[in-house]
Amino acid sequence: MDRKTDIIDIKTLEQVPTVESIRKIQRERTLKLVFDNSLNNQREKIGKNLERELSGFQVGIHTIEPEINIRKLITDKEIEDNQDFFEECAKNYRLLGEKLLFKLVNNLDLKLNKDFPLETFNKLKQDKRQTGRIENWRYFVHGFHCGFENNKTAQIIEVPLVFGLEFGDLDPYFFTRFIKSTPKYLPLPVEIHEDYADGVRINEKMISLGKFEKISSNVGNHYGIVVTDREKVEIKSHEQLDKLYKERNKEIEKPKFDFWKFIRLKK
Repeated sequence: MDRKTDIIDIKTLEQVPTVESIRKIQRERTLKLVFDNSLNNQREKIGKNLERELSGFQVGIHTIEPEINIRKLITDKEIEDNQDFFEECAKNYRLLGEKLLFKLVNNLDLKLNKDFPLETFNKLKQDKRQTGRIENWRYFVHGFHCGFENNKTAQIIEVPLVFGLEFGDLDPYFFTRFIKSTPKYLPLPVEIHEDYADGVRINEKMISLGKFEKISSNVGNHYGIVVTDREKVEIKSHEQLDKLYKERNKEIEKPKFDFWKFIRLKK
């Protein structure tokens, strides 16, 4: 659903809406404050103050246009009332991500590094296999993810590659895009207007409810968020992988046993 925009021209400071009045705006509407040139030098200060005061809102201070855009984000109550829905979405995300990834691995005849899948998929970035098609899906390897888009339904999912065999990491932006592009979820039981900002609030509230939890990744100082009710898998840390690779390299660098040299030394 597209939001309607209410525009207020600000020619004097007295025309700036109070925090109390802004809190009453509906999620279906955007409030746009357009500042007169004489007040534009105070616009950023006013915007920063609104950011501090308006918890649960997105306050956008435009860098070029003389305006501030204010949007109410999904509320704690809306998330709590729909927690079963978001939990189901998270479980489906995990299942579909795993299914598509292994389908691609088999299709391309890849030898998957189960401890660190990114190593396997990074090699695809060096040739023409970085993008392609598999059945009804178009795929694209990028960053820490392999993205998939269904050619028929337009469903979108980004499968993480830095959590071992855990493919259910719920990046807030990718998670909400998955929800909004999945036909069987439509119409949504609750509107998601801001893909990233609403996604962050959904994840944070679901963690507080015990439905989601944080996990560490293969990459240092990087974590993910997954559904709590799942079959847990081991995720090796950056330190564990580093140690593992060093041990493997030592094995590779060991001189091969020379049987004939051994015989000569015995003589």
